[in-house]
Amino acid sequence: MKLDLAKSDKHYYTAPTDPVLRTFDNFGYATVTGAGAPMGPEYTDAVAALYRAAYGAKKLAKAADQDFVVPKLEGLWWVDSDAPPLSVPREQWRWKMMIRLPEFVTEEMVTGVTYERFGEGAAVQVLHVGPYATEPETLARMDAFMHAQGLVMNGLHHEIYLSDPRRAAAETMKTILRHPVRPVTA
Repeated sequence: MKLDLAKSDKHYYTAPTDPVLRTFDNFGYATVTGAGAPMGPEYTDAVAALYRAAYGAKKLAKAADQDFVVPKLEGLWWVDSDAPPLSVPREQWRWKMMIRLPEFVTEEMVTGVTYERFGEGAAVQVLHVGPYATEPETLARMDAFMHAQGLVMNGLHHEIYLSDPRRAAAETMKTILRHPVRPVTA
């Protein structure tokens, strides 16, 4: 039977359209880090390498009778500036694109990119429906929720792409937005 993390770990791969507080454990990921505009040449080359690595690990796992569905693309995003991130030109954005891997996939099975394990712990999560350009509205609702709960960001902005932007209409695209958090006083 083929493992599908999107079905077996709904806690991770689903979110309501109103912000919620959840906790996320430590997981293994195939990752690639870079800089530049989303859909720019470095980004598209990196994502292609990431998928090659994920499908390579899938092939090795399947040969060992442990098949899985390659999960959704994810990204951590940041800027090397104190300026509000969305005011920084997209060419200066930094990213770590990643694909979560099942626990039976080992570091040795991932080639061409980096294998990493990390956990975010407590995080505010929400489902954003619509084009990436309207994410600031959803982020403002996340910020208001965090403020009301006495929380501040404690890590990088995280996105899980549930829709393929090459196939979905912009107004129907679904993206999980996640911010690791900690209490203001911590």
